[in-house]
Amino acid sequence: MNSDAPDALTQPLQETEQALNKALRELHGIFNTAVMGIVLLRHRKIDRCNRRMEELFGFAEGQMTGCSTRVWYDDDETWEFVGKDVYAELAAGREAFRELWFTRKDGSHFWGRLAGRALDLADVYAGSVWIIEDLTIEKAEREELLLARKVFEVNSEAIMVSDASNRIVRVNAAFEAITGYRENEVLGHDPKMLGSGRHNGDFFQAMWKTLRQDGYWEGEIWDKRKDGSEYPKWVHINTIRDSDARISHFVAVFSDISERKASEERIRYLAQHDALTGLPNRFTLAVHLEHALARAERAGEKIGLMFIDLDNFKTVNDTLGHAVGDLLLCEVARRITCAVRKSDIVARIGGDEFVVVLESAHLPGDAGMVAQKILERMSEAVPVDGNELHTTPSIGIAIYPDDGSNSEDLMKNADVAMYHAKSAGRNNYQFYAEHMNQAAAVRVQMEARLRAAMAANEFSLHFQPQIDLSNGMVSGCEALLRWHNAELGSVSPASFIPLTEEIGLIVPIGEWVLRRACETAKRWLDAGIEFGCVAVNISPQQFRQRNFPQSVENILRETGLPAACLELEITESTIMETAETAVAMLVRLKELGITLSVDDFGTGYSSLAYLKRFPIDRLKIDRSFVTDLETDASDAAIATAVIALAHSLGLSVVAEGVETQGQSDFLQERGCDSVQGYFYCRPGPADIAAEFCRQRSNTRHP
Repeated sequence: MNSDAPDALTQPLQETEQALNKALRELHGIFNTAVMGIVLLRHRKIDRCNRRMEELFGFAEGQMTGCSTRVWYDDDETWEFVGKDVYAELAAGREAFRELWFTRKDGSHFWGRLAGRALDLADVYAGSVWIIEDLTIEKAEREELLLARKVFEVNSEAIMVSDASNRIVRVNAAFEAITGYRENEVLGHDPKMLGSGRHNGDFFQAMWKTLRQDGYWEGEIWDKRKDGSEYPKWVHINTIRDSDARISHFVAVFSDISERKASEERIRYLAQHDALTGLPNRFTLAVHLEHALARAERAGEKIGLMFIDLDNFKTVNDTLGHAVGDLLLCEVARRITCAVRKSDIVARIGGDEFVVVLESAHLPGDAGMVAQKILERMSEAVPVDGNELHTTPSIGIAIYPDDGSNSEDLMKNADVAMYHAKSAGRNNYQFYAEHMNQAAAVRVQMEARLRAAMAANEFSLHFQPQIDLSNGMVSGCEALLRWHNAELGSVSPASFIPLTEEIGLIVPIGEWVLRRACETAKRWLDAGIEFGCVAVNISPQQFRQRNFPQSVENILRETGLPAACLELEITESTIMETAETAVAMLVRLKELGITLSVDDFGTGYSSLAYLKRFPIDRLKIDRSFVTDLETDASDAAIATAVIALAHSLGLSVVAEGVETQGQSDFLQERGCDSVQGYFYCRPGPADIAAEFCRQRSNTRHP
């Protein structure tokens, strides 16, 4: 036998063994260097695992070998549940895949993917190979991506993503809601399809230049919805670049700012206009007037400025409420606007004050024509809330440059002219003149002193007796307000009483007069003086106070004067302005037991139908019909008719302003009940009037 035969046989075996060992070393190297954990399990115990598996769970090299897979889980329950689940998969001949929370040796957790295959389907527990991959980063990325997707979809702002060639690739729900386009209708299209056409090429060139240079652009763009309606949007556009710094996408985030712009426009409008009437306000008027003056100066033209104040507007607010007053102001604003040209400016500068600026007119003639037109339009009754309201304007006119070279002087002088119109009887217009300034200055001084007069105890009462023509006795005494100022001296009631009405002092002053008259009458009564009753004039504003009857009742109670000793004189025009309201007010006053008389009868516009309904006791013939009744047949006829009318209605009659024996005789012959005037007694302080009453009571005159 050949001695070399064994070597020939063993050599291939050695080579095979070497190759096998090499392969095992390579497999071992792969096994231990794999990025995923690999483990061989036998009966749910670790027979072998790679180093990555040990690192995943925080074990030192070789520590996991022989351990139960229980070390992978927090508790027995989880371990049992997972085991039954995955081994059932293996027994069915399938690979098992699960994503689970695993527990490290130190108690921390990680999210991992478990994948396994059985080595023997006859007994899957006998041997199985498993791979565990750490999904912590992947899970975080997935959650972040999911969150980003949710944010993208639920964002209240529209989001549009376009590619590098500016073709739309993604939009969100807000985009669809704002634009009206569904996603499938815009994908692949250029955003130009949304354009409104309001922006020119230069606008978009500048936008793209900024985007490419800065990577960001922000601004307002007007777009068009699917239905064709245009809307403003505020847009933020960002460029997205890839790892090579090349632009890959554009992301535009925008919101519909229609409501915001509308609100801004509303705020801007309210800042420039009167909220009630919609007319320009004082601020806007000042701006327009300055521009108008500048134009007039350049063109050598005139400008007319009209200052309009409503007469007795406060009465409407006091009697019918501010809501009715507001409706009246709106109608006044409309009528003034209709009376001027569209190029003229009408503004409301506060309360019941309006200003009209007349440009490029042939002044002052045109200004007078416009003022007359306003007067005519305002003469018609205004139906408001079931009431027929009458309001008249007092208009003052100043002309540029004749009456002022700047807006301040023009406004001031037009205001002066307006007060001159009020002094001239109201419901008229007046042009500014220099003497008006002097009168206005006096008025301002008087107003200031008048406001301080009550506190300074400058007011007093004088009394004028009324004579009963049947027996010559005093039938009453009219209380008359007097004002004496240290600087102005004795001021005529005709001057200061209208002013108290304009500045709102007539109500507290009227209450003072009523209280002082009742106090005086009570002293006379206690002294046994026969004076009939004390008569007190009630101003229109005072009468329209809703609590006026209660105020009268309180004064009577506090002074102790019997109601039968008090007479209230209310002018004919006052009770006729609001006849229905006046009836109710007079009834309440009459229930107190006082005497009611209509003052200045014949000067107003009494309706006999209403006169029958008024619970009044006496008519008072105005002095204007008494002065000339001896020589003027009309006055004589009116006086005679009034006396006859009163008696037919069961009313007594008092004639005021009697200054001659002839006037007294005439009235007595016609059946007039009482008279008052200089012929019998001038108004005087309380003590003088009381003495006159004593003398008359001691000497009766048939």
